[in-house]
Amino acid sequence: MKDFASFTGGEGDPGQLLEEAQKIAAAYDGRNESELLRSVYARAAEGKRNGTLTNAQIDAFCAQLAPMLDAARRKKLYKIAAELKKM
Repeated sequence: MKDFASFTGGEGDPGQLLEEAQKIAAAYDGRNESELLRSVYARAAEGKRNGTLTNAQIDAFCAQLAPMLDAARRKKLYKIAAELKKM
């Protein structure tokens, strides 16, 4: 997943999301959660502004990622998704 627009919502290889998550985690190794969230939010906000990220893609991304998060992080994910969908 180079960007949110290329996210397929889990089509194809079931291990694709885990592999992508591991790549992203490696890229952000040593950074704190706030830095990671700011980066993801900025990337998604840019996609919403330029029309390459749809609400359906946001929902698909959340549906795939949410089961891997604890309750507090899942709540943050849904809050960020709601903010992005309002854009």
